[in-house]
Amino acid sequence: MRTKYFIHVLLCLFVASILIFILLIIGQKSLNQKEGSVAIETPNVFEELNLEAKSAVVWDVINNRELFSKNGDLPLPLASLTKVMTAIIAEGKLEDGQKIQITEEDLLPEGDSKLVVGDTWGAGDLRDFTLLTSSNDGAFALASVIKSEPQFIKEMNDTAEIIGLSNSKFFNEHGLDRELDKGGAYGSARDMATLFEYTLRNYPEILEATRYKNLEFESSDKKYSAENTNTFIDRIPNIIASKTGFTDLAGGNLVVAFDAGLNRPIIISVLGSTEEGRFTDVLELVEASLKYIHDN
Repeated sequence: MRTKYFIHVLLCLFVASILIFILLIIGQKSLNQKEGSVAIETPNVFEELNLEAKSAVVWDVINNRELFSKNGDLPLPLASLTKVMTAIIAEGKLEDGQKIQITEEDLLPEGDSKLVVGDTWGAGDLRDFTLLTSSNDGAFALASVIKSEPQFIKEMNDTAEIIGLSNSKFFNEHGLDRELDKGGAYGSARDMATLFEYTLRNYPEILEATRYKNLEFESSDKKYSAENTNTFIDRIPNIIASKTGFTDLAGGNLVVAFDAGLNRPIIISVLGSTEEGRFTDVLELVEASLKYIHDN
């Protein structure tokens, strides 16, 4: 009897030891997981931002992912961001070395870029001048490569659909408001980041001039000193490209692409800010993006 009792006690102790051992392992794993989660957790550097913009997106091109979004799919008036699509359509229609002559009709849109009727531009120079200075006259002249304006606008919208700009719609080639409550084009911050990525991948020459603070151009009749409408261009590190937009209805818009490291392009899109706020918004997002990438 004592032997049987002793064996029962040993068995009970053995089972208890196994259970305790299992519980200890489970507890240690749980503790390790908690410690691990604390160790890798990093603060969200975008949470503390106080942006004026109604909509914004930060897009990591190489990793194909969004780092930050605020109302990223909200359609808003694009103003002169429209001219990027205008340049894309014109680029597909222009022949090498093609010349564009400025007409009286080209000077009808609001805003004076000092273009001269009868003056002749190289198509590439006119495109660069138009994007750098946000020239409405220049956008109208670029669109003249297709004689029918409705056809040009149709091609803008067809291309937007092909690219995947699901919240975009173009009504004219320069982005000026059609009426007090009707924009010349609409799109989302995410759409504009996508448009910039598409342009940089397929037509990098279109946006190349927009990285400079100023450039000199020469037409057949005169020389032009062109200033970038992005007055903060020299405050953005490793800038790749930039385009501004502003109307009373749209407010301040700005899209930039910059290198956050070796071959690490980041695109920042800001819509519906103020004329000055679009620049400070982008600078805040640039700083936050650099910190996020450094910490991760």
